[in-house]
Amino acid sequence: MNFSEYQTNSRATAQYPSIGHSVIYPTLGLVNEAGEVAGKIKKIFRDKNGEINDEARAALQAELGDVLWYIAQVCTELDISLEDVAEANLAKLLDRQARGKIQGDGDHR
Repeated sequence: MNFSEYQTNSRATAQYPSIGHSVIYPTLGLVNEAGEVAGKIKKIFRDKNGEINDEARAALQAELGDVLWYIAQVCTELDISLEDVAEANLAKLLDRQARGKIQGDGDHR
């Protein structure tokens, strides 16, 4: 499956309220799910000495799937192709790498 197929197929499961603007709900969901990923990682380091076992990996995979779903919905609400986002991001990072600017701060480096 490619990003375009995922974005199209995931849309069939998108049922959420419009609260002011249609992008608000999936954006809040994205932040929530990303926080859940961070929380699981935090607990792995707090409680398991940083060891990621199969159970933790499966739980993280499920949460990352939720993050991906919300990213796809935000893109759809903004009329942005998830595939274009992925391609543009990789091109940006490869360009930074080629120029020796992969590290550091700022969007325009």
